[in-house]
Amino acid sequence: MYRNKAHYSLDVDDGIEMSAVIHSTDNPETIIEIMERHCILCCSLNSLPEIQGRRIEAYYLLGKSKKEIAVAEDVSVSSVNESIKRGLESMKKYFKKFSKQPCKMHDFCQGI
Repeated sequence: MYRNKAHYSLDVDDGIEMSAVIHSTDNPETIIEIMERHCILCCSLNSLPEIQGRRIEAYYLLGKSKKEIAVAEDVSVSSVNESIKRGLESMKKYFKKFSKQPCKMHDFCQGI
């Protein structure tokens, strides 16, 4: 399948995101920097309360609208909007705090 200038296959194991990143550049330093950013992003998303993390994932990663999220969770759109806003603020703080340190939570971060 071809989307956003990246090739994806249904028979690829977990880690498809990293293989797409690795093939996008030949510069090893850029690859390491991208992997570190990806790791910090994953850690910051996992550091959020469950509801905020789920809503941010649904909105930004799955492409659902705030109204769709609100209907699925049986809450108001303003509640979803506020939750996403607070979650993003928490993630920004996490990025500022840990942007210079590699994450220790994921196996692929251990080698960086």
